[in-house]
Amino acid sequence: MSKVLWGKHAIINAHMCSRVSINSYKSIYNFNKKLISSIDMKPYGKPFIEKFGEGHLAGFTLIQPIHTSSITAHFAEQSGDAYIDVFSCKWFDEAVVHAVIQECFNPTYIDTVVLDRQAGELMRLR
Repeated sequence: MSKVLWGKHAIINAHMCSRVSINSYKSIYNFNKKLISSIDMKPYGKPFIEKFGEGHLAGFTLIQPIHTSSITAHFAEQSGDAYIDVFSCKWFDEAVVHAVIQECFNPTYIDTVVLDRQAGELMRLR
């Protein structure tokens, strides 16, 4: 008998995004809303979107609890990169996440690692 996985975790690096988009509260808010809808998740409360940090660390951070876990992201103002994590016990298609990132932030390329999450077992990369 196989165990049911606890969840899926997509760890995404989006390189050289549109600087206008990643430096805009409204763009990040709209990305969050579109992503949640596109992967059929239910938000738990309002998103936290704040700009802070210094030097190469400065940029917006997004934290959105969802009923099945969370979506988090940091947008690096100086480099134009975005670091986005989607973790959920409900299945989602990471290709859809990529499509939303591409549409909203127009990165040059996207790197992704997907982990199956299950306490007490070795993590499996896909």
